[in-house]
Amino acid sequence: MKFHVFILILFISSVQSLYSQQLRSRVIDGYSKSPLVGVTVEFGASKTITDSNGEFSIKCVEGKNLIITSIGYIHKVLVVKGCKISDVIELDQDQTQLEAIQLGNSASTNKDLLSIPSSVVRMDTKELKRGNGLFMDDAIQTNVAGVSMNRRSVGGGQQLNIRGYGNGTRGTRGMSSNFDGQGYKVYLNGIVLTDAEGITTFDDIDFASIGNVEISKGPSGALNGLAIAGAMNLSTVKPEKGKTSISHQTIFGNYGLLRNTTTFQTASEKSSMLLNYGNQKSDGYTIHNNSKKRFVNLIGEFQPNQKQHITTYFGYSDSYDERAGELTIAQYENEDYSGNPEYIKRNGHSNVITFRAGISHHYQFNKNLSNNTSFFGTAFNSNASSAAGWTDKGSMNYGVRSVLNAKFNLSDGITLTSVSGIEAQKQHANTLGYSMKQDPSDNSSTWALGVNPYWVINAATSNVYTNAVTSSIFSEWALNLPSEFSLTAGVGSSHLNLLLHDRFNPALTTRPAIFEKNYNNMVSPHFAINKQFSKKQSIYVSYSKGYKPPVSSYFYITVPAVATTPSTPASGRLNENLIPESGSQVEIGTKGKGLQDRLTYELALFNTTFKNKMTTVAVSSPIAPATTLYSYVVNGGSQLHKGIEINAKYSLIQKVDGILNALYFFGNLTYSNYKYGDNFKFQKSVTVTEDYSNKAVAAVPKYVTNLGVDFDLKYGFYGNLVYNYRDKMPITSLNDNYTKKYSLLNSKIGNKQQVGKKLVLDAFVGVNNMTGTKYFTMVFANQLPDAYVPAPRKANYFAAVQLNYNF
Repeated sequence: MKFHVFILILFISSVQSLYSQQLRSRVIDGYSKSPLVGVTVEFGASKTITDSNGEFSIKCVEGKNLIITSIGYIHKVLVVKGCKISDVIELDQDQTQLEAIQLGNSASTNKDLLSIPSSVVRMDTKELKRGNGLFMDDAIQTNVAGVSMNRRSVGGGQQLNIRGYGNGTRGTRGMSSNFDGQGYKVYLNGIVLTDAEGITTFDDIDFASIGNVEISKGPSGALNGLAIAGAMNLSTVKPEKGKTSISHQTIFGNYGLLRNTTTFQTASEKSSMLLNYGNQKSDGYTIHNNSKKRFVNLIGEFQPNQKQHITTYFGYSDSYDERAGELTIAQYENEDYSGNPEYIKRNGHSNVITFRAGISHHYQFNKNLSNNTSFFGTAFNSNASSAAGWTDKGSMNYGVRSVLNAKFNLSDGITLTSVSGIEAQKQHANTLGYSMKQDPSDNSSTWALGVNPYWVINAATSNVYTNAVTSSIFSEWALNLPSEFSLTAGVGSSHLNLLLHDRFNPALTTRPAIFEKNYNNMVSPHFAINKQFSKKQSIYVSYSKGYKPPVSSYFYITVPAVATTPSTPASGRLNENLIPESGSQVEIGTKGKGLQDRLTYELALFNTTFKNKMTTVAVSSPIAPATTLYSYVVNGGSQLHKGIEINAKYSLIQKVDGILNALYFFGNLTYSNYKYGDNFKFQKSVTVTEDYSNKAVAAVPKYVTNLGVDFDLKYGFYGNLVYNYRDKMPITSLNDNYTKKYSLLNSKIGNKQQVGKKLVLDAFVGVNNMTGTKYFTMVFANQLPDAYVPAPRKANYFAAVQLNYNF
């Protein structure tokens, strides 16, 4: 009897011990990695909330699921076995919320989208990783209305086009070709990526390490200097406070894709460090299209005291992308992806090596006044070859951006806030050009053996040293009145100084060896009115302006000698009368949420006028009129861009327990009515002038729409399905050649599991272009016969495995 009583007591004690076990963990934001306070945690009949450190403790009951919910975040349901749970639980932001923004494009007190009187788009990790997460253009094409991003190779030559603006001016048959990215300002962790001339190179950016992207659409000169098209802010992923971990991800796919990323991160309450290394390669989609990249990023954050916060960034990259050249229209239509022989025999490629460094210091003087100052520098080295020859460029770019934020309480319900500051950069660059010739070892015997040596560097053709200095001062003020009404007014003034030294051609009376040009007082105002309704809707009207001055390559014109003997020296002249382009935009928009907060929307209507657009004049040979001897840039007419952009997200299902836990629909629509202005003409040659007046702007489709669905299933499964549609668009400014419209269908499915308390396994598979549609990654506007950079002709498969170990 005593034995049975002992067994009964032991059993009851065991049950009580099991029941009294506590589950302890910490809940954080999936992107910022900061603790979430006040999160509701339910386990069986018990309920609690997280404390100031995001931590909670709750009684464990076997056979129940742990349910975690918080306003603005997607709920999470965890299956608990053996009363064990991960030390850290991440919550993803609810896509149907109007998120806060970080980009300094408004003097608004808070940065929620309802209070921003302009069109700003934010993409978080979930949106950036809807595909394989390696290429930013995939995310932008799907998630951002009014913005496109092109790629000239597998991982290089990326260029933004914001509301029809973003490409350089080098077209031989019209306006706005795709040789470089101009007109927008890009930042990475507060470091200015755009150089002092206004050119942005994306080849050296590791998009796989980016955790947040914000894009401001339209002229942004009031706060971002020389940004006639808009501004873009990139932020790398952030370490989790109170956690040390190491992770490794391998992504692989067809066309020889292989990416390995290793990340170490550690963080305490007052400091953190993230070290990221990536190695990426691909065989490419066509002949001569290999891509190899290496990236290293080191990010540190330190908080010496409550008033100060210091962030450091160091990045190194080595990017090499082969280029097969653009396909002609006939090649593309016949699916002949053999490329351009002139590119291939010259080993067409782009090799970009950079080292970037920056340090940002935030100081909170008091509750009403703070300052954020960033110092940054970039060492840039590139070599590239194409049908035109070989180019080497080395540059050093460095600068500072300092912003003072202020808030004044004038009376009950009335506040005045401001953002004021300076941004300045200086760049020293040396650009060398070479012709190319057939390799001496390239003879009939090597060709017979199937060996085709690339051409080699021949004689030098140019040597130009450039010194560029740009600066801007800005101040914007917002008066916040009762009834959720606000008035915004700001202005920025920018300056650019260019000093050019031609170290190759002798000085001439028409073309001096040293030339200096100043562009002063490029004043960019911004005015806006914003009205909110019950914290759920807003409507705004805004006016903004911006400028884009010429770049250094537009000034020196080399004029080949018209002679029968190659020994006759070249002459030249100076293109000194160029003036900056200007862009002015009026925008009306509304943002909000409805249908029991399940729907969020953003609608913008805009009218933008670009004046003094730069265009190219081609000069033909008097001996052979069909041959272009040289070309130069002049200011042309105006472009009128009118458009409508709609973005919406809807949460159909959000359960705490079930087979299908979450179902989100998203979509966006862009209507672009972009025209060249009256009397817009282009001098193609001495005898031929083309008239583009009132024709559609080249390389912009009239309609673009994207639709998709994200879903979360039981047991850690997740996925998405995305549909992209691109309307036809003109290839030339004459509108005599058009692309064909096309649609793409992409999908992805994955599973994320906690393995024990220390290890997290995440694996996914996906496919882009499921239907095998023929399409392109870039169209070279006004560059005929060069036209298309083809995308993968068949379905593009990829898969990944990631292991994350928490110490």
